[in-house]
This record gives sequence, structure tokens and C-alpha cells, in this order.
Amino acid sequence: MEVKKGGYRSVKIGDIVVGEGQPLLLIGGPCVIEGMEITLEIATVLKEITGELDIPFVFKTSYDKANRTSLYSYRGPGLKDGLRVIDRVKSKLGIPVLSDVHRFDEIAPAAEILDVLQIPAFLCRQTDFILAVSEAGRPINIKKGQFLAPWDVRHVIDKVTSTGNQDILITERGTTFGYNNLVVDFRGLAIMKGLGWPVIFDATHSVQLPGGEGKSSGGQREFAPLLARAAAACGVHGIFLEVHKNPDRALCDGPNSIALDSLESLLKQLKAICHALETCV
Repeated sequence: MEVKKGGYRSVKIGDIVVGEGQPLLLIGGPCVIEGMEITLEIATVLKEITGELDIPFVFKTSYDKANRTSLYSYRGPGLKDGLRVIDRVKSKLGIPVLSDVHRFDEIAPAAEILDVLQIPAFLCRQTDFILAVSEAGRPINIKKGQFLAPWDVRHVIDKVTSTGNQDILITERGTTFGYNNLVVDFRGLAIMKGLGWPVIFDATHSVQLPGGEGKSSGGQREFAPLLARAAAACGVHGIFLEVHKNPDRALCDGPNSIALDSLESLLKQLKAICHALETCV
């Protein structure tokens, strides 16, 4: 597929503008809500770091991780209690918030609180669900399925825009590479940018090893900064990172999450790369 240049749309999330020539966005936070206190603590630190570095920030977490490897894996507090935690983070810290939605009956209550509704990778081809989420009127973050070619993302975009919703982010999170492994084709970032909407790179899920630990997913978090730097050099519009105080003790996706105390140095590197290549302000 030909890589197009120019003609990119911008997406507004609160006071944040995401797109070509804008500051590199961080979408970051823990994989799943583990409680009110730790969620607020992580969000507070992330706000402080991004504020000092002048990096726009959207807080992400999940009230329910419905696509766990095992029936017995921790999924989160659920819709009602989880949205209460997310709403508390939003109101106390004054930051935009994002979470994924998995079911039709979650869409309306989630849209009342969330600034961005995220369509999980495994649901990115579910037409009726995509249409329903799009009709909620919130910006949409589409996680590109591990099984999807980058040029086929245009069909997902067509589904969203058919509802009149033009506020779309596309997030790369790796492609299935044999069993229990993912690989990132960085050509895909340029191809998806050519579709005309902001592209985000999920550096932490891209180093996940799905089901790699038998009853749970493994990961190679040591490679997440490397891939994030490469994506920044490709001119993505934002970086998605799952961050935890102690990834080894995280209840979900710990092996691919990065430590909170290592984030600041990585963000400085990413910002320097963008400025050197003049891909962001």
C-alpha cells in the first residue's frame, strides 16, 4: 500500500490536540484498577511527570479486563465500582481518562465518564459493536487487532465515520508471530498514518507474550523503551504505556508493564527524538 503524506486530521481530547505537528501524547496508567488508593497514586505521579515535561497526558486503566488468558485471572472491580474510581481520578486531578469497553451495556455509562472510549484489539472487527461505541459521541481509540494488516484498518475507520464520528485514534499493539509471541512491523505505522488519523504506538502490549506463562501472559518489558524510541522516530502521534509502581506485583500485565520510576527518563528521550526529527512541537 502506498504511504501517503499530509492530510492528517487532528483529534481533540478535552484541551489536548492530537495529530501532526502537535506534542507527542502519552496515554499511560496501570493495566487494570487494583484499588482507589494505588490508582490515584499512579495517576498523580504521571500527571506530575508529564506536567514537568510539558507532555499532554491521558490516563488509562480498565474497570474490567474481559479478555484474560484464564478464567481465574484478575479482571478488575467491574463497571460500577471501576467507573467510580476513574471518575475520582478525573475529578480530583483534572485529567482526561480512557478505558476499554467490552459489552454493549457498558457503552452508555462509560461514555458519561470517559473522555476516550477504547475498542479492544479482539473487538476491532465487530461491526455492530464498533457502530454502537462510535454513536456514543466520544473520541474512539481503536486497538489494531494482532491479526489485522495495517491497510485493513481503513475498514474499521469507515465503520466509525459512518456514524458521523470523526474523532479517531489508531493504536498499534503488535502482530501475532507464531504462538505466544508478537512482532512489530514499523512499516505499518507509516501505512496507518497514511490513512489520515493520529497513530498511537502501544509499546508495552507490543512486548507481551500472550498466554506465554500458561495461565497468564508473559512479557519482555525490557524491550518496551526500545520499541517506544523506534516508534517516536517513525513519527507517531502518541505513545501508550502501561505503568505500575511495582510491575512484578501487578495483578494484570505486569511482565510487559514498565516501572513508574523509569518513566521520566524514557519520556525525555521520546521528546528529544520528536524534536530532533521535527515531528512534534
